[in-house]
Order: sequence, then structure tokens, then C-alpha cells
Amino acid sequence: MPAQVPTVGVEEEFLLTDPESGAPAPKNTLVAETAKRAGVELQLELTSCQVETSSAVHSDIGELLADLRTSRRRVAECAAEHNVRLLAVAVPPTVPEGYPVTDTPRYQRIAHSFGMIAHEQGLCGCHVHVAVPDRDVAVQVSNHVRPWLPVLLALTANSAIYRGSETGYASWRSILWRRWPSAGPPPYFDSLSDYESIVAMMRASGSILDNKMVYWDIRPSETFPTVEIRVSDVPATVEESALLAALIRGIVGTTLDAVAENVGAPAVPGEILRAAYWNAARSGLDGDGLDVVGGRVVPHRELLADLVEQIQPALRRYGDHDFVTDAVAALVERGNGARRQVRAMSRRREIADVLTELADATLEGCS
Repeated sequence: MPAQVPTVGVEEEFLLTDPESGAPAPKNTLVAETAKRAGVELQLELTSCQVETSSAVHSDIGELLADLRTSRRRVAECAAEHNVRLLAVAVPPTVPEGYPVTDTPRYQRIAHSFGMIAHEQGLCGCHVHVAVPDRDVAVQVSNHVRPWLPVLLALTANSAIYRGSETGYASWRSILWRRWPSAGPPPYFDSLSDYESIVAMMRASGSILDNKMVYWDIRPSETFPTVEIRVSDVPATVEESALLAALIRGIVGTTLDAVAENVGAPAVPGEILRAAYWNAARSGLDGDGLDVVGGRVVPHRELLADLVEQIQPALRRYGDHDFVTDAVAALVERGNGARRQVRAMSRRREIADVLTELADATLEGCS
């Protein structure tokens, strides 16, 4: 393993559900208390039917994968103690009775300020942190990573079924998530001061209440010396989460080389990026996407192959190339979470089949 390898960490959000009906179960505080006694720290999310895990900081993707496996297994066991099932799914597949907001002062303030957007949340994503030298570099990295965000969304799409029906989208979470005024692809920033001035304006306007509500799909972390990429649905399996982390680290590593060489990032217009997002949310890996730099309509699988090719030097430098190529091939053949959901639904048109498929995927490889 090379000495200078950017460290990486992963945060996964999960849905807590009733094991029979699949309905969201508002028991995050109970599950978190049980998990804490088992040595696992969980973060409470906006709605009380969600929890979030945080991996340790890793240099080796194999070690990260082992960490994620252990975490999912332990949290699933803690949830089971309260008759709750843990699902790695980005939206509730069944019809929810409601999404009670977690009873903390900050979350209650968000609910009061943003109304039904907050009360219809229940959306689960995956956030990948990669170490960078400072916030100024993080903003430059953001500019370079923007064009690849739709491909990462297509890769991880895992929210095709919502309220008991097929949505017609691979990532319905992405569509719902963009209701927040600060969500979606970030602007192209001229500098760190440009970033900070826009955030200050958003805070002054009330479109965010604090800096943690900067929900752009890539941002300088407010907590860690990292850049945080948060475009993805929570992946169906731990291997997909580890693949996502390896790809993102490869992108960031490639970008850091470009920043060091004073290579400018392509200033992709926001309208084009949003169109590419819609394509990614609509079809996932199984349809066409948009090459936002070249202006071409290209299958998402081809865009993914182009991504792996472009970041290949960084993947080899970090020891991730073989894992990434094998994991991509397996994912393309098997299908991501969205394809699994649609395939399960097509068997008998029974939501129970979808729930079983999701439960199996959540703990696949975690025993």
C-alpha cells in the first residue's frame, strides 16, 4: 500500500421497518441506545424511522468493507431486539402512516421551518468522506467532481419502489430529495470565499438554518478535514458501498493531481448537470445518460467504464484497481438495488417479495 493514500470513511443511512408490513418503524432512539451498549454509535436522522452508521477512517478498501459488514450486522441485530428490521433502501417501499420527526431541538426547528418537506422525509443516502489538505482544496475538488455526480447516482440507484408501487425511476429518492432548497448538484465556485458567501446568503435567507443544512451533493465537510460526496442512494449491499467509496477516492485522487498541476475544472452549466441527474434518476445503470462535458447521450454503463478508465492511475496507486473492476463487473451483471427491486416486484406483484429481496441484500456478505 503506498504511503500517501487519502483516507476514506463512509456514512450509511438505513430505514427501520416493521418486519411484517414493511412500514417505517419510529424506533431510532431505542435502536441507538441498544447499539451503544453493543459498542456501535448511531446517528439519529431527521425522522425517527432512520439511523445512520459511520465507519472508521480507512486507508485500505478491504478493511473498510469488513468494517461496513460488521456495522450492518450489529445494527441489524440491535434493531431485531426491538422487533424492527434494518433495510438498506433509499425510500420506504410500502405506504407509510407518517414520518415522525426525531425529538431533538434542531430537528424540531427544521420541521417547523420547512413543513411538509421535513415531515415527508424518510430518505436514506450514503455519504463518502475523502481526506483533502484543506477547505480551499475541497472547493476546487468539488468543481472537478461535479461532472461525475450523475454517474455515481446511476450506479447506486436503490429506490424504484415507493408506497407499494413502481415509480418509473431507479432513484426516486433523488427526485424527492431535491425539494430541499439546498439539495442537488453544487454550483461551480470561483474560490472558498465564493462558496462561503453563497452559504452565508442561504443562511440569511432562511433556505438553510445552519451550515449542516448545506445539502449539496458534494461539499467541504463541516466536521472533518474532508470533502464529502453525498449524491448516492444508500447502496443495497456493503460491497456496493465499498465500491462507491473506492470510486470516489479514485476520482478525488485524480482531481488532487489536477489541482496540484493547476488544471482547471470544466464549468458544466447547472442546467446540463440537472438534466444528467434526471437521466440517472430515471434509468439508473440500465439506460442512457448524459456526458455533461462532451454533450453526448451515452449509456450509463459506458459512462461508468469511462470513469474507471480515467481514474485508473489513482486506483492502481491506491491498490483498488482489481477490486473496482471486479465489483463493477459483478454489479453490472447482477444489477443494483433498483433493478433488484423491480425484478422482485415483477414476480408476483407482491410488495413482500421486494421487502425480502431488500432484507437479503442489506446483510449480503455480512454473516
